[in-house]
Amino acid sequence: MKNIIMMDYSNEPRRDIMCIDAKSFFASVEAVERKQHPLRSRIAVVSKPDNQGGLVLASSPLVKKEYGVQTGTRIYEIPSSANIEIVEPRMALYLKKNLDILHIFKRYVASEDLFVYSIDESFIDVTKSHQLFGNTHDIAKKIQRDVWRELGLVLTVGIGDNPLLAKLALDHQAKHDERQGFVGEWRYEDVPNKLWDIEPLVDFWGIGQKTAANLNRIGIRSIYDLSQYNINHLKEKFGVIGEQLFFHAHGIDRSMLSDTYTPKSTSFSRNQILNRDYVVQHDIETVIREMTDENVARLRKHHLMTGAVKLSIGYSKNIAQDGFHHQMRIEATDSSKKLKEHMLFIFHKYYKENTPVRVVNVTFGKFQTKQALQLDFFEPVEETIENEELDRTIDFVRKKHGYTSLLHASSLLDGGMARYRAKLLGGHRSGKEE
Repeated sequence: MKNIIMMDYSNEPRRDIMCIDAKSFFASVEAVERKQHPLRSRIAVVSKPDNQGGLVLASSPLVKKEYGVQTGTRIYEIPSSANIEIVEPRMALYLKKNLDILHIFKRYVASEDLFVYSIDESFIDVTKSHQLFGNTHDIAKKIQRDVWRELGLVLTVGIGDNPLLAKLALDHQAKHDERQGFVGEWRYEDVPNKLWDIEPLVDFWGIGQKTAANLNRIGIRSIYDLSQYNINHLKEKFGVIGEQLFFHAHGIDRSMLSDTYTPKSTSFSRNQILNRDYVVQHDIETVIREMTDENVARLRKHHLMTGAVKLSIGYSKNIAQDGFHHQMRIEATDSSKKLKEHMLFIFHKYYKENTPVRVVNVTFGKFQTKQALQLDFFEPVEETIENEELDRTIDFVRKKHGYTSLLHASSLLDGGMARYRAKLLGGHRSGKEE
């Protein structure tokens, strides 16, 4: 009989980590706003509901159960006879509710023991909270109770020795186990009879379709197979990721929520999927100018200059061409005028005339702190000063009265997107305009 590979967990960190999720968050918030119970409402939050290709961002538990409508379902896939209330997203409201939930978490843990994973999911480490609030399950119940009483939302809680086990306990037990009060717990001892039962591979946190396909090619078709595979062979084939996958298959995750990471470099980016295919070159240029303008305002807000610009253009899905991505090094600047010129230079150099455009992305990188007036050998000092004063004035007015308080005339034409983007948050309607 083949020996089963087991880990020695005696030296692994054992903490009390919770992974907490607001059940069907967007749909639940909308239910509460309508004085409905989130678990008994029939609501789907849909981006662009007036479009047959509109995407479901969230659906209430009953909608999932009765109609199979999940996140990612398209409007045309929803049965016409379905008893579902279709609502548009209100991202500003969801962000506010998320902050309200985080404030409740902070009653039970210090800020360094809280890690926000997404708008509806967070990790908290309650290891140091027991003397004040009781055992791990007591704390989970108190947090659930507080959020229910104050916000009307239902939380599901996964508990584990580390973030990985807590997340798996959430996804594979807590979310589905109402009888246990939507609380699940996985410890190292549960790895053989819980973690190894997860299938298919893509249901495991951190394994996507591509990784699963690569694992399938070498005979790994389950988490158990992965846990029993030779770690050296995994490292040879996948590098450090292969080693990480092996340890994850044994429930080992040594990350600490209190650890912080500061990236060596960063970038500012603006991305826009256009509402239709843009073919008129002037309209495309208008969008590029608008997005560059928005990105530059962010740059100046942080007192930075950019030394690299990148323009990405995605063509319509109705043509075979993919579009282009090109960047260039520039003399560091925070000038709206100069940066728009650089972006349009890239556009004119690589754009193929009359090709329909559907996606525009503007990115700045190679930052440095702004310290003094930027003098340009090719521009009179007086003009440089005037341009900088104009930029500062525009920033001031927009900060006080909103971005759309000052727009270029071209943004008011049919091709302009600035007014539309001003209503968005996280790529969807903020709801603030109502």
